[in-house]
Amino acid sequence: MRYVQPSREVLAETLLAAGPQAPTLCEGWLTKDLAAHLYLREHKPAAALGFFLKPFAAKTDRAMEETAAKASTTEGYAKLVRAFRAGPPRLSPMHLKAVDNSANLVEYFVHTEDVRRAGDRWAPRALDAGYSDALWAELIKRAALLYRGVDLGIVLVRPDGPRHVAKRAPVSVAIIGEPCELLMHAHGRTKQALVMFEGQPDAVALLESADIGI
Repeated sequence: MRYVQPSREVLAETLLAAGPQAPTLCEGWLTKDLAAHLYLREHKPAAALGFFLKPFAAKTDRAMEETAAKASTTEGYAKLVRAFRAGPPRLSPMHLKAVDNSANLVEYFVHTEDVRRAGDRWAPRALDAGYSDALWAELIKRAALLYRGVDLGIVLVRPDGPRHVAKRAPVSVAIIGEPCELLMHAHGRTKQALVMFEGQPDAVALLESADIGI
């Protein structure tokens, strides 16, 4: 999976260019909070358990607040982003290539777009075909989980032909878009995802009001 490290670089550059106080698509988070999240999940896995397990959420919230507070200045923020950019330490589970590939390809793409698309002016990136295929492969692995809260059948459709049935139901909606846009929609960034829908109007309306993502 040769796209993970370049994706890390792009995310780090995007964060640095935005500065510590820029908005993101992650509700309640500025860029300094997003940088803290990225750092903790790789460098402080014990402090990051709350990202995945609710009983540890309070501990993770405290770690997030402390780390983000240190990144409130330009210097502190740049230091935090540089630490993220350098990659996980040797003892981190994400130092293992298989874990890094599985955990971070989608994570880095979505969070890069969380920064890019939070402003009024943005345009979709032109992605390498192999990168798009890699994002599509990851999307179809987790699509059923991401759309589990939708009371509809969901069919993901790429403009170049491939389709994936994410969820089966008597009434379905097809979501059409490039893999990167489908990925953003599936992760709950529905208003910023450049996708189209095909289906009954009431089904499309239900989809647009549904709770999507993790």
